[in-house]
Amino acid sequence: MKPSSFNGRRFNSYNSYFTQLFGSRVQKISIDAGFSCPNRDGTLSSGGCTFCSNEAFNPSYCKPEKSIRQQIEEGIKFHQRRYRRASQYLAYFQPYSNTYKPLDELKQIYQQALDIPSIAGIVIGTRPDCIDRPLLHYLNEVQQTHYVMLEYGVESVYDETLIRVNRGHDFATAEQSIRLTAQYGIPCGAHFIFGLPGETKTRMLDAARIISQLPLTTVKFHQLQIFKGTKMAKEYQQHPEAFHLFDLEEYIDFVIDFVERLNPNLVIERFAGEVPPRYLASEPWMKLRYDQVLNRIEQRMEARDTWQGKCYVFGGKAPN
Repeated sequence: MKPSSFNGRRFNSYNSYFTQLFGSRVQKISIDAGFSCPNRDGTLSSGGCTFCSNEAFNPSYCKPEKSIRQQIEEGIKFHQRRYRRASQYLAYFQPYSNTYKPLDELKQIYQQALDIPSIAGIVIGTRPDCIDRPLLHYLNEVQQTHYVMLEYGVESVYDETLIRVNRGHDFATAEQSIRLTAQYGIPCGAHFIFGLPGETKTRMLDAARIISQLPLTTVKFHQLQIFKGTKMAKEYQQHPEAFHLFDLEEYIDFVIDFVERLNPNLVIERFAGEVPPRYLASEPWMKLRYDQVLNRIEQRMEARDTWQGKCYVFGGKAPN
């Protein structure tokens, strides 16, 4: 696939994916429905992942004490100021593990969003160890009338990394959940972090081959951001030499090298993370808006005359 295959861009973009599905721009509205996580409530651990700070990603309108309807209505107003072309919305159950309740309770929660006419579907962020067949069967039924996507926090394909950051599951669990979700015909996304402790650039680049073999619809990439108040922030303060935090120019070239190796059929939702600067305990460039970083990445791809999947091998044969 060359850039002409990506609607004029050099990667398979999230906006294009939804425009093809819905015929217009679709915007996600984050919802905090008050979920917990087995890695925080003592089921697996009480400490959570060492890097985790869900508060950093929550928009101001997204508060669990508000009803789901109120969050959606306020979220639509919030996004209309920035994304005026959006005509349809997806309810994005984002903080923590949004399948971590009994199925009957989940149905009631999701239905509150599905009952709102402007909501075209739901995106459910969760852990790969928090799904089962009854849930997938129900979500398969929901997608007969609404769009549904499950978005898994995978973070790394390497078990030693997952252990080091206290993730509480191995990569085999993530792979099994992704493949099971695909068997039920439900679109599936996965989130990965670049720069976790112990991972070299070579190992991170090698992960592109592993990710490319998964039956994913979308992928979301973040550079490692160290958040104030987390266990990782304490580790960073005590042993900064154990961390390799990308600077901006290095990250731009790295992520392009990675995307060159990535299956071009995978839709890229994000290349980098963006959070309010008050949460950050690390690199200054990470305070840039995501749009600014994306523009730099696309300009560099143009300068390098490269694109997603340029170096990806389909069944042993180089892409066209």
